[in-house]
Amino acid sequence: MGRTFVIGDIHGCHDALLELFYKVAPDLSSDRIVFLGDYIDRGPDSKKVVSFILRLQEQAPGKIIPLMGNHEQVFLASLAGEKRNFYLKMGGGETLQSYGIKPPFSGHIASSIPISHIHFFHDLLLLWEDENYIYVHAGLEPYVHLSQQSPRWCCWAREQFLRTDYDFGKTVVFGHTPFDQPLVTKNRIGIDTGAVYGGKLTCLILPDMEFVSV
Repeated sequence: MGRTFVIGDIHGCHDALLELFYKVAPDLSSDRIVFLGDYIDRGPDSKKVVSFILRLQEQAPGKIIPLMGNHEQVFLASLAGEKRNFYLKMGGGETLQSYGIKPPFSGHIASSIPISHIHFFHDLLLLWEDENYIYVHAGLEPYVHLSQQSPRWCCWAREQFLRTDYDFGKTVVFGHTPFDQPLVTKNRIGIDTGAVYGGKLTCLILPDMEFVSV
């Protein structure tokens, strides 16, 4: 096996994603890429971000592991006609406009989203693990087996996960909570460095434990 490249919250920052990807230059024939979720919302180019990841999946089947973020979760609810106002407050308007959907955002908006993108959102994993690490968007619930972890914890956890000293058996790599610099503790690594808030987009390269940001 090659290396594992873990990329934090992108939030529609397509230019930053391209810059980061070509800077770290993974070998798609042997390396894996884990995306920690929140591909969409707030930034200007959510559709382009999803299209880029879909192209990677076509080029390297089985090597690209995209996880579910809380923004994807609410996006799917909004496509089903639920929580639409909440989704717009989370920056969903920028995502809808990237798909050519103009305000007011009403009616059956799902018909304007390419079916390949719909499948992408529905197929996202809540978490993933390899020999040494567990990857999740937001966090894990202590004392709960991985097979029983809930979408609420995996996509939305924050303080309760950040405060726990629980040993999950492997180091947990996560996004969701933005830090000025990557967070590294004995049981977790946080790599959301606030790309859409004027911060950086970060990739963690394993097993090298190298952080690359743009």
